[in-house]
Amino acid sequence: MTTPEIPVLREMRWWDIDSVLELEKDLFPEDAWSRGMFWSELAHSRGPEATRRYVVAEVGERLVGYAGLASAGELADVQTIAVARDHWGTGLGSVLLAELLRAATAFECAEVMLECRIDNVRAQKLYERFGFEAIGFRRGYYQPGNVDALVMRLTTASDSGSAAVSTSERGTEING
Repeated sequence: MTTPEIPVLREMRWWDIDSVLELEKDLFPEDAWSRGMFWSELAHSRGPEATRRYVVAEVGERLVGYAGLASAGELADVQTIAVARDHWGTGLGSVLLAELLRAATAFECAEVMLECRIDNVRAQKLYERFGFEAIGFRRGYYQPGNVDALVMRLTTASDSGSAAVSTSERGTEING
């Protein structure tokens, strides 16, 4: 019996976009990001003024996952997390999310937000395990399918640098 190879994380670069788009179209056929969207995100991911962190996960030469985070002041937003279907249930989603949360800490963000398809229970459970709480909905957020998004938030403890569950609710409905 062979041991499955462990994915290696590294910074996403422009030459990864074709492989990322293949996975994107397989996992999110209705609302896949375009090449231009990834180029735009990567344009903000390097240098002293970087506000983005994008990583890919590889097994050998094969891209099996990717994730991205955007930051603005004290707020970070998980832009995307994707794991190849044959790697579901391996913990790769947790590894990718943990890397994004490390990036949020490096960007000195106090809160991390995200939108998740209301019908993506697998992803919601992942985020809940990391301490994210549902705080509202964005009606018809995912187009063209007109699928609602669950808005989730993680408040970080700035004094310890570790994730903490927020005890305050500032809003219950976000309309987009």
